[in-house]
Amino acid sequence: MEKMLVTTEELAAHLDDPAWVLIDTRHELTDPARGPAAYAAGHIAGAYFMHVDHDLAGHHTGKNGRHPLPEPADLAAKLNERGVSPGTRVVIYDDLGGNYAVRLWWMLRWLGHERVALLDGGWPRWQEEKRPVSTAVPAPRPGSFVPKPALGATVDASFVQRFSNDPSIRLIDARAAERFRGEQEPIDPVAGHIPGAVNRFWKSNLEADGRFKSPEKLRAEFEPLLTGINPAQVVHSCGSGVTACHNLFAMELAGLEGARLYPGSWSEWCADPSRPVARGA
Repeated sequence: MEKMLVTTEELAAHLDDPAWVLIDTRHELTDPARGPAAYAAGHIAGAYFMHVDHDLAGHHTGKNGRHPLPEPADLAAKLNERGVSPGTRVVIYDDLGGNYAVRLWWMLRWLGHERVALLDGGWPRWQEEKRPVSTAVPAPRPGSFVPKPALGATVDASFVQRFSNDPSIRLIDARAAERFRGEQEPIDPVAGHIPGAVNRFWKSNLEADGRFKSPEKLRAEFEPLLTGINPAQVVHSCGSGVTACHNLFAMELAGLEGARLYPGSWSEWCADPSRPVARGA
């Protein structure tokens, strides 16, 4: 398996390595301007920026969720402007425990690029250690990335509707517990969750210092949610297919490989009033 986490020490040793590409994905769902502003104020030296809403999402129809997947060719063009090629080691970071960085990690894997990792501890740890920071925007670098989307990496709403209550499929929702239970909904127009889903808040994958828990810890925490179900029969969702990737990442880190993503997630599901809604635990 390719290395999934890179330490700040490892990254610092490769800041000038042309075989490494560093991407900043800092973002705020309720303030889309925050990520670019944070990047402009200071970022890890040599890092490019990619916007979760504009670069890592596609065209909105009002029915396909808040962060529909972009066209593979569109994403590949942006990655090629940042020097991504088949042999490139891509390292991604944000300032929220990988909350947004996991989206690009998953997308690169989905499109066939295996050499991608998260910076463990992200921007906060880099800053705490007083490592190189810059306001300079790196020049575009030509890449040769060709997307090869993996078949079966995602499911759609019709799949979820058919199998959400099937005991052979496990749907794991990464949102905070109060959103899952329908007690609060600060973003989407309907509160609740997809019937049959179980909840694991994405922050549960992290230690108090913002780094990922060990593979052993993660495996011990996920296995009770699976209750004997093969990891390949797990589907991950959240509000819009972003933090769902955090649980998918954590399962892979724990050696529980093969889970799928429901990209539309709750924001797509609840856009159709004919679909059932569950509330409570």
